[in-house]
Amino acid sequence: MEYRIEKDLIGSKEIDNSKYYGINTVRALENFDLYSKPVNIDFVKEIALVKKAAAITNMKLGKLSEQKANAIIKASEEIIEGIFDDQFKISAFQGGAGTSVNMNVNEVIANRAIEIIGGKKGDYTIIHPLNDVNMSQSTNDVCPTALKITTIKKVQKLANEINKLKEALELKEDQFSQIFRLGRTQLMDAVPMTVGQGFGAYAKALERDLYRIRKTEENLKNINIGGTAIGTGINSSDRYIFIISDTLRSLTKLNVSRCECSIDGTQNADVFVEVSSALKIFASSLIKISNDLRILNSGPRGGFGEIILPARQAGSSIMPGKVNPVIPEMVGQISMRVIANDTAITMAASSGQLELNAFIPLIAESMLESLELLEKAAILFREKCIDDILVNEKKCIENLEKSTALVTSLVPFIGYDKACELAKKALREDKSIREILYSEDIYSNEDIDTMLNPSQLIKPSELKDTIRDVS
Repeated sequence: MEYRIEKDLIGSKEIDNSKYYGINTVRALENFDLYSKPVNIDFVKEIALVKKAAAITNMKLGKLSEQKANAIIKASEEIIEGIFDDQFKISAFQGGAGTSVNMNVNEVIANRAIEIIGGKKGDYTIIHPLNDVNMSQSTNDVCPTALKITTIKKVQKLANEINKLKEALELKEDQFSQIFRLGRTQLMDAVPMTVGQGFGAYAKALERDLYRIRKTEENLKNINIGGTAIGTGINSSDRYIFIISDTLRSLTKLNVSRCECSIDGTQNADVFVEVSSALKIFASSLIKISNDLRILNSGPRGGFGEIILPARQAGSSIMPGKVNPVIPEMVGQISMRVIANDTAITMAASSGQLELNAFIPLIAESMLESLELLEKAAILFREKCIDDILVNEKKCIENLEKSTALVTSLVPFIGYDKACELAKKALREDKSIREILYSEDIYSNEDIDTMLNPSQLIKPSELKDTIRDVS
């Protein structure tokens, strides 16, 4: 194996010459040897995009020669294309506010750019990772800017999938609009409803989630690039800030713009808490929906058994014939992880001190994991569960008729106390409310059937005006 020697302020190290990264990356690999996930590769690629924008800007300002700038631009594009993914293995959890990942990108770009020009890796007299690749930049404006761009792109993808999931639920609302089932409160029999009404309510919750998540893009678009170390813009210039902001807007096709106060954009991470909060609310909706589906699907003989979730895999290594609701279970677990990530993001954002938040790496890992998990969960929930849900109409009607839920509809006619007596009698004699009413001979069978018709009980009505008052 061939090695090269690189130096930093701490000392020197042998670097495997096949690697494009340098001494800063090697130290980070040693210091953060956590056997954890590496930094999110999409985040790395957006950092490379920022480096490309900086090279274009510095070339326009005459700070970088065309040869150097074009080599840096080409190397950055190759990272964005995924050619050097194997060069980014630093743990997602790292000290230094993201300095390690920023330097990792700087070194890979520099060494690849040196090759493009015709030099040998490690010869930083040709292109330097800091003097050239990191010119007019700091980790403290590069990483927040790249993270906001990464987050916006993933928010947009997630929003698209939430909308598809909402539409799938709305289709079920229409499909099951004429199938009645027993509504329940606190897991106890309540009043009639349609299966479709339940799915319609789920869709409305996701509609609000979608609005909240889309709205977070507004604050994410304010980037602190050019603020450098603490937001004051030391070692950059006003022209640089305006040009790189325009360049990033052009490269990303996103309406990003420079912060009104770069010090604020450098030290405060509240925008990420805002995004995470919206994700947490969506996760809570998914938990509610997935739990409801599991309950309504329970059985098939010993539970509710009112809906039938698609069978996706055998459910037990010991119990033959058992099929579990694995997709809703998976969705619930992902949602719990997102809620846990929200706690981490909140704590990390609140732990920033003075002019910098050192915990950007934790925010990045937690935020991007949540966005990616929720996007995939929305796809799988829709494709492998919601789209193929069926209803056991016979079981729905059976449970509705056996319950005391229909007695509520009698209150306008016979009063609450008399209705209670009928309910207790039905339970005591193990009969339906309909059967009890038939035997009471208070109303004609035709009037009873009208009063207990579920289609009249799932919406406001003036049914009392059509039935003889015997109260």
